[in-house]
Amino acid sequence: MSRAKPRPPRAPRAPRDRAARKHAEARGRRAEALSTWLLRAKGYRILARRFRTRAGELDIVARRGRTIAFVEVKARADLEAAILSITPRQQARIMRAALLFVASRPGLAALNMRFDVMLAAPWRLPVHMRNAWTE
Repeated sequence: MSRAKPRPPRAPRAPRDRAARKHAEARGRRAEALSTWLLRAKGYRILARRFRTRAGELDIVARRGRTIAFVEVKARADLEAAILSITPRQQARIMRAALLFVASRPGLAALNMRFDVMLAAPWRLPVHMRNAWTE
């Protein structure tokens, strides 16, 4: 019987107090709300916000014409930090959640799927990156 290798220790996370976490959560919620309004202004219809599946959470699901966009919203101190915060592992999680979303709504299966990102930084409107990554 073979034993599994022990996992290497994780790097310790920087301690954050409750107030800082609440502030970051509120900043993210405001960025999602502003992103939703910007998408509506561009002609998208919002199908879902903060949709949770076993695979993960989709921030915004929007549709325009024959395209359904799964939008990840990132609010950081600057836009570069926001784009770098989306890891390949997170992209895979979002793709799995998107597939579960479409599977639960068979009428959407014929639509084109796209993965977008809305990047938010203080004192700026969110930047919409269409088709930020492909399947």
